[in-house]
Amino acid sequence: MAEVKYKLKKGDQVKLIAGKDKGKTGLVLKVDRENGKVLVEGLNIVKKTVKPKSQGEKGNIVEVEAAIHISNVMIICSKCGPSKVGIRKDGENKVRFCKKCEGVL
Repeated sequence: MAEVKYKLKKGDQVKLIAGKDKGKTGLVLKVDRENGKVLVEGLNIVKKTVKPKSQGEKGNIVEVEAAIHISNVMIICSKCGPSKVGIRKDGENKVRFCKKCEGVL
């Protein structure tokens, strides 16, 4: 399966626009380009059971961030808030920009 290009990167500030945490914001920790998902810090928390590592130790339930589909997040521009992202050439290199205020992200 071919890897798809997305306009989000690790470290981007994003807002959830769908799901149980709709309206909350967080930083992108990981972008899974193969499955089209992102891992956002502190959002979409799920409980996961962990098996005991050694004999005599008890199992545990931990809370971890689960991946969210990339279409359910929107990047946050520092000037105008949540907006769409465009890509344009700035000399030799490509630059991501905000579609609302035309500012570079």
